[in-house]
Amino acid sequence: MLHTACIMKTKRAAETLAVTTKVVLPNDTNQLGNLFGGQLLAWMDEIAAVSAHRHCRRVVVTVAINNVAFKSPIKLGDIVTLEAKVSRSFTSSMEIFIDVFVEDRITGVKTKSNEAIYNFVAVDQNGSPIEVPELVPESDDEKKRYDGALRRRQLSLIIAGKMKPDDATELKALFSH
Repeated sequence: MLHTACIMKTKRAAETLAVTTKVVLPNDTNQLGNLFGGQLLAWMDEIAAVSAHRHCRRVVVTVAINNVAFKSPIKLGDIVTLEAKVSRSFTSSMEIFIDVFVEDRITGVKTKSNEAIYNFVAVDQNGSPIEVPELVPESDDEKKRYDGALRRRQLSLIIAGKMKPDDATELKALFSH
């Protein structure tokens, strides 16, 4: 059963931005001197939780990792910046997009090295899902991720057997052009 905590307001995507910076230390690396994938996943989970919390100001729990892309290795000593922002909210769940950047130690230029999409649910003191505010995307990037979130959600629901493919209107629209 879904409980409504309070009168829902909308939140701008920009209000959910969470940023953290880490230095890759020896304990964070594998035998090749690269950041452990699991350590990066933990950092992404933490920053995504902060973003989700900023959206709804409630306790949030991770329910799924929809996508992770390890595009390039992160090395020992690298300065890593993680940026998380809610891309869309549904009744009680939120999709959070995380971008991971590595800073060049000489120039300071940041290059995107990884990204991920996490899904969180807001819960009450009993662990029951509660409603979250509607998300309002403003920038072109926010709008693109907002639109993509519904397609990703429909695909996840189909795979989980919770939605019939014929009911996935956003996904069908991709293929009907």
